[in-house]
Amino acid sequence: MLPRVIQVNTSQGGLPKRPVERAVAGPFGLEGDAFAHPEIHGGSEQALLLVLREVVDELTGQGFPLFYGALGENLTVEGLDRRTLSAGQRYRVGYDVIIRLTKPRGPCRALDAYHPDLRSAVWEKRIKHGDRTSPYWGKSGFYAAVEHGGVILPGAPFIFLDQVC
Repeated sequence: MLPRVIQVNTSQGGLPKRPVERAVAGPFGLEGDAFAHPEIHGGSEQALLLVLREVVDELTGQGFPLFYGALGENLTVEGLDRRTLSAGQRYRVGYDVIIRLTKPRGPCRALDAYHPDLRSAVWEKRIKHGDRTSPYWGKSGFYAAVEHGGVILPGAPFIFLDQVC
């Protein structure tokens, strides 16, 4: 199976983000998407949050009451191995959009609304220091910069281009 976007999500601020039929990505994220705490979230290096379907499915299998968009992701993507994700990877999303992964997302207290143990199920200190051997690597999602904007639709291919740093 080729990697693809299975859901595109936005909100008026905070969690959860809800599915939309299409979104336009620009340098600061998706049009119509907002952040509850813009002093922490957003900006050109955190324009989008990517979470893998496989991670959400794994967490729901562990009993966490989640759904696609619950973790605050803009793009729910399937078909990638979370352990291979790293800052500097560039992907083409659909036909026009180019994104670059910038860093793993450090989960915030907002996730406690789903379960008090959720943050510890997706994150540990080693991730902050770039330790890709952590068993939690990639579970919290990855922030991305939008290098070339355009329309993103559910079902869009998510194609690895290169590693730039």
